[in-house]
Amino acid sequence: MPDSIVEINFGDMPNPVSFRYFKTSPEIIQLAVKLYVRFPLSLRNVEDLLHERGVDVGYEPVRHWRHWFGSKFASEIQLLILSVVRVFRIGEVFS
Repeated sequence: MPDSIVEINFGDMPNPVSFRYFKTSPEIIQLAVKLYVRFPLSLRNVEDLLHERGVDVGYEPVRHWRHWFGSKFASEIQLLILSVVRVFRIGEVFS
């Protein structure tokens, strides 16, 4: 697979996420979108967090990435959260 084409497939998702036409690295795009989707942050807060990590990206690219990849990453995060959450019954906790 060439370096310019990166596809990420999250488990059972039918359509892999393609970063083909984006100049920024896929790891930075994933981090920005997941920060925005997972935590109650504004676009400018995500921009500040990325700047603290040494990534010089404005809030407009983050907004564009959120629009482009947000629903795909949100469903992946939701599946991850649901797989971690357990249901404890009173008998299991105190016995």
